[in-house]
Amino acid sequence: MPEIERSLPPYKQVLTYLREQIISGELAEGDTVPSERQLAADWGISRATATKVLGELRHENLVEPRQGVGTVVTARGQHQSPSDRFRSADVTGRIYPSGQYAKILSAGLVPAPERVALALGIEEGAQAVCRRRVTCDETGPVSASTSWFAAELADAVPALLESERIPGGTPGAIEEATGRAWEDGQDLVSARIATDEEAELLGITERPAALLVGYNSLFDAEGNVIEYGEYLSVGSRLTRYAYQRSRD
Repeated sequence: MPEIERSLPPYKQVLTYLREQIISGELAEGDTVPSERQLAADWGISRATATKVLGELRHENLVEPRQGVGTVVTARGQHQSPSDRFRSADVTGRIYPSGQYAKILSAGLVPAPERVALALGIEEGAQAVCRRRVTCDETGPVSASTSWFAAELADAVPALLESERIPGGTPGAIEEATGRAWEDGQDLVSARIATDEEAELLGITERPAALLVGYNSLFDAEGNVIEYGEYLSVGSRLTRYAYQRSRD
């Protein structure tokens, strides 16, 4: 049974706990979250605090009320960041939330452009593994992404060169084959207007359209990049970043 820690306000603790369950996939799309009454009983908090928690989850588009059912998890309008996917893979073994799936568009060895070479620490034009995919849900494309790896990883993980999904995601397959586990990650995010090709890939019909553009890297314990990725998402979708003020 969860317990309140006095170091943080009860509201923050309950909110963080439920948010992490949703982001990790422990609570999947369509699952019912505890009611105000149940949250109050489980955590020993007031009904007003429980109401505030559920209200914030609704504000973040993580849950929605459903008549006759209660409050249920929904990913509608959300873009799952790479950090969310990797946490989900660690906790549940699934890299995508319920209701989403990836289509691998291509996989193979190609010359690394400058930005990729810099990220992977290889020479520009050297061969690198490139995997392109589009992530969809019942409404259509959610995001498009490209993952890059040093060419030698393909010897240990041949599946990187296959246009098929890798169960549990690429980081897990690389760790299993080589022992190299990711320890830290970094995302850089910007925005721009979609090109015609990008708009078609994401099913965007109204143009011009804004895109959320991200660049993410996974580092091993020695600080070397295991995977470098670039992703695109429709600008109207929300991406959540949580942070706390340092009290040092």
